[in-house]
Amino acid sequence: MEDSLFRDVAEYWNLPAFLVEAAERAEELTSRRQAEWAAVADRAFLRVLRAFQEEGVTEAHLLGTTGYGYDDLGRDTLDRIYARLFGAEAALVRSQIVSGTHALSLCLRAAVGPGDVLVSGTGAPYDSLLPQIGELQGRGTRFLGVPLGRSRRLNPDSVAGAVGEAALVICPGRGEATRGRICLFLQRSCGYEPVPSRPVPLLEETIAKAREEARATGVELVVVVDNCYGEFVEDKEPCAAGADLVGGSLIKNPGGGLAPTGGYVAGRADLVARAAELLTAPGLGGHCGPTLGLNRLLYQGLFLAPRAVGAALAGATFAAAFLESLGFEVSPRWDEHRADIIQAVGLGRPEAVLAFARGVQAAAPVDAAARPVGSRLPGYGDEVVMAAGTFVQGASIELSLDAPLRPPYWAYLQGGLYSAHMKLAVLLGVAELVRVGLFPGRTPGTTESAPGPAAESVVPRPARE
Repeated sequence: MEDSLFRDVAEYWNLPAFLVEAAERAEELTSRRQAEWAAVADRAFLRVLRAFQEEGVTEAHLLGTTGYGYDDLGRDTLDRIYARLFGAEAALVRSQIVSGTHALSLCLRAAVGPGDVLVSGTGAPYDSLLPQIGELQGRGTRFLGVPLGRSRRLNPDSVAGAVGEAALVICPGRGEATRGRICLFLQRSCGYEPVPSRPVPLLEETIAKAREEARATGVELVVVVDNCYGEFVEDKEPCAAGADLVGGSLIKNPGGGLAPTGGYVAGRADLVARAAELLTAPGLGGHCGPTLGLNRLLYQGLFLAPRAVGAALAGATFAAAFLESLGFEVSPRWDEHRADIIQAVGLGRPEAVLAFARGVQAAAPVDAAARPVGSRLPGYGDEVVMAAGTFVQGASIELSLDAPLRPPYWAYLQGGLYSAHMKLAVLLGVAELVRVGLFPGRTPGTTESAPGPAAESVVPRPARE
């Protein structure tokens, strides 16, 4: 038979023939969709290149500062580039922001105070944000979550209704003075729920309806969007669709696989300034923050980000088709719209999650022989298993898997600086399920069950030294 990437993989890792055949069919099925993601990446690349040129980036911008970090030309220019790209008045891009959770914590604290109402329009927020919301509640902020309902989709009318309900709390009677403002929080990605991600046009419709409801009641509305995993997936970002503040991580999409740490906040200038003061101190704000020689990596990573995101989307599209053809439940399906780089797969039981994670880990360039297990992580209520042999700790734009060990036992794949990396990872993940007897279906094209447990190690190993 003609050689293919998947046959090379099968020979090296000694994989069952039926997985190769399923992979080849999935590749053929998704080839056009993968090419479309390359076109999305090309358009995003042009936006990034224009922003660099419009801000006049020179070699001097790639240098860094120490100490206080005053007058850091590269840092301040990078702030303006992010503001341009995100359709925002201002941006704060700092290595001192250690994660997406940290960036979103700054956003929420900048937007919400005692007496305000925080409305989560996309159901339960991501696990690691719950402690921050609890702290806000402890300081007098009221919280209202909008159930997603049977469709599990963001419903603009339900969100507008929740804003109206919150307005009654703040201003209970006609003519009475308001007692605070409403902060509407929207999460762009699926988080740890197998629900559709939220495309920017849907966010725009939701924000517009929420603002209309707030205006009718005379209450101020501030909209904060969790932009993690969504940057450069669509042709515009949430600030251009009406969001007041967005936040995200540089070791996800916008870091392009090069940023070693960092996060960003972008949006209304007054809110960004408030977030900067929360990061440093009142009076200091964004005027300090040494870059310690990292500017080149942050600039170059941003320049490469569209390519990295395009590769991640192509890999996720293949993964959805491949896994669904083998009997797995997936979200989204390969031909559905995507607003983030995450591919969710239903595995049904904790043993299957751990086995699939071992297979994904076996595809890693770093710590490929490690065996992921569930553990308690800061900010998470359940044990979480993570597979990520990455060059940067926790870098989701590289290849990674994470899953809370709780029903209904879904795992969440994301990243892959090469689309081939995600393709390899899902092959090895399923191969591991086959090896330990947890493969859920039958061998495609036959009436025979897939092979039972292998006697050798459950971690996939190369077939030759």
